[in-house]
Amino acid sequence: MSVSAITGLTLLVLIAAAFYVGRARAVASAGERVSSLHSLPNYHGYFLAAWTAIPALVVVVISVVIERQLGMGALPSAALTAVLSVVAGLAGLWLARRRINRGFRARNHVERLIDAVLLASSAIAILTTIGIVLSLLFESLRFFQAIDWRIDQFLFGTHWSPQIAIREDQVGQSGAFGAVPLFAGTAMITLIAMVIAAPVGLFAAIYLSEYASNATRRIVKPLLEILAGIPTVVYGFFALLTIGPAIRGAAEWFGELTGIIALQNAVTQSALSAGFVMGVMIIPFVSSLSDDVINSVPQSLRDGSYAMGATKSETVRQVILPAALPGIVGALLLAISRAVGETMIVVMAAGQGANLTANPFESVTTITVQIVMLLTGDQEFDSPKTLSAFALGLVLFVFTLILNVIALRVVQKYREKYE
Repeated sequence: MSVSAITGLTLLVLIAAAFYVGRARAVASAGERVSSLHSLPNYHGYFLAAWTAIPALVVVVISVVIERQLGMGALPSAALTAVLSVVAGLAGLWLARRRINRGFRARNHVERLIDAVLLASSAIAILTTIGIVLSLLFESLRFFQAIDWRIDQFLFGTHWSPQIAIREDQVGQSGAFGAVPLFAGTAMITLIAMVIAAPVGLFAAIYLSEYASNATRRIVKPLLEILAGIPTVVYGFFALLTIGPAIRGAAEWFGELTGIIALQNAVTQSALSAGFVMGVMIIPFVSSLSDDVINSVPQSLRDGSYAMGATKSETVRQVILPAALPGIVGALLLAISRAVGETMIVVMAAGQGANLTANPFESVTTITVQIVMLLTGDQEFDSPKTLSAFALGLVLFVFTLILNVIALRVVQKYREKYE
């Protein structure tokens, strides 16, 4: 067993022992009248356990930081960290134990500690988000500086070929970083996926919540949710080996029948193939969330509609769906975000070519695929080629933020109406 494992096990035993010591000391200080304690005995145990764990963890964190800065040897530093952390834990236990008595407000101290932990957790989430945004922003500014602040050409250019801008004399080429093909490919695949997932998922949710029997619901809903657990690489193989050739064959046959050249030139790796399979993948996101939202609509609304003489279908259309609209919109936006962020299916089913086309039977690529390609392998993070990935990430972040704002507005608009 490693020194780190032994240290962790020792600290766990020490913390558990501190809990029981604090609890026993509180009971002993109260004598036969445990009810005379200000706080329950367990709070005294939590207080002592916290004062044992916190000094030990502080020592461990400081030791790790010092070790990384000074490059000390692993075994001596680990042994020294183990000894110091145990000593710090014992010192905290001894100091905190002296404070435990009948009138000690252990509950107040423990609750303040829990408040501090919750506040720190919230702060970490917020700071992480701010750090991600700032990193994207600063690296994007470096990219725009490298291309002479030609932001308009990045946002509205129609040719994406970052491999061109490798030498210094090629950095300023305006055609190298036109991201419109990536935006168009992302939008096309997402639109195809939602055309499949939105109606199928919503109709499945309506059937399961309003029409299906309990036995059918218990069988069908888990089967639908299995789709969400299939790895995306499996969907990619399915699209590449089955859906893609089937779509190409059908398109070529129909193209020869009608004389449409665009259909005759259909390829296996196409936007339609990727969008179709992606739509199947995100059906559970729409169906499960929409089903939960519809089931949460109060039964009194249904009963009132039936009392007015409405049929089940009229109740669904005019009462249940409007009442569940905020949740359904949230489910659809979550599915859109999932489709926009998908990478593996697009790589395998739609290709990697940055083609600007409105033909779904041709190969396209998306923002996420290009980010992966630009940041994979041995890359220099000071070249415009690599920095362009951060600019794409910033655009993707802004798009997702806009979706969240729209969802929030919809929820705010309709929630007051139906609550």
